[in-house]
Formats: sequence, C-alpha cells, structure tokens
Amino acid sequence: MIDFWFSIGSTYTYLSVMRLGQIERESGIVFRWRPFSVRQIMIEMDNIPFRTKPIKAAYMWRDIERRAAMYGLPAHVPAPYPLAQWDVANRVAVLGAAEGWVADYTRATYRRWFEDGLEPGGEPNLSDSLREIGENPARVIAAAAGAQVGDAYEAATATARALRIFGSPTFAVGSELFWGDDRLDDAIAWHRHGSLAPR
Repeated sequence: MIDFWFSIGSTYTYLSVMRLGQIERESGIVFRWRPFSVRQIMIEMDNIPFRTKPIKAAYMWRDIERRAAMYGLPAHVPAPYPLAQWDVANRVAVLGAAEGWVADYTRATYRRWFEDGLEPGGEPNLSDSLREIGENPARVIAAAAGAQVGDAYEAATATARALRIFGSPTFAVGSELFWGDDRLDDAIAWHRHGSLAPR
C-alpha cells in the first residue's frame, strides 16, 4: 500500500487525483487517500509558493497544462486559485475517508475545478460533487463542520507534520516520501523494489 497524502486546493494534485484510479487498476497497488491541511503546514514554514509570485504562478499553470495534455486530461487554466473554502473541501474529504467515498468525491470536485472553473468547497461544486457520488449534501456538510471531523482533520495534519510532509501530493512508502505528481513512478518503484533501481 502507498499512502497518498493530499490537500484539495493544491493545483498539481489534480494530475495525481485524476490518474490514481487507472494506476491502481493497472498496477494492482492500493493507494490509501490521506487528506490533510497542507496550507497549515506551509504557513508554519512561511512557504507561500505562488500567490505573490506571478512569474512562478504563470509557469505553474503552463506546466500543469502541458502535463495534463501528456496524460490526456483536460485542464482549463488558470483555474480559480487560491481557494476561499480550502478547509471545507478538505474536511469533507476527511469525512469521505472515514466513510469510504473520499476518492470519488475528490475526483468529482477536482474535475469541476479544472474543467468548469468551479471552486472546491464552494457552491455549486460542493453539493454537485456530493450528489454525483450518491451522498446527501446537507448531511455531509453538517457532519464535516462538526467537532469530530475537525479533530480528525487536525490529527491527520499532525500525522503529516510528524512524517515531515510539507507538500501535496506526497506519496509515502513506509518512511520514504516522494513529493510531487512527477514522483509517483518513483513511489511505485520503491513500493515494488525497495529502491529506485530495478532489480
């Protein structure tokens, strides 16, 4: 099993979210979806990568556009960023992880973000994504706002911090971390061989 640590609101995470289902089917490897607050960790590190850096942000959007095309994924960029309801989207993902629908929800909300320009965590993305996967928006939104999910969200973020995770997406194979969508193949190799070199 590979732990897939992610935060909805991370732009590059789109590339992983939309590919993992197929990769699981083809490789037989199970990915455990682990939502957390990368924003909280980045603030603690004084790491604000794109918001105040327009040249870097322009590169990021073009890079995502190129890589999405390589994978056959649509990407209408720039997408809305940063998100106003980052924590809402991730609290819903935390509830989804507990109830077994996190992957479907995350794919649905990212698709609406990158294809339709609708922000995750806000309406209509949030309710439409939940309805698409057969969940009741009123129930989920109320539960996600509760203390139990809040505590789970904080605990997940604390676990990520303890593992020294600092970005999304991060793939964890035991104690080995692979940061970034472009390190997914490395994580798979490490999972299979315990190294990056084929045996």
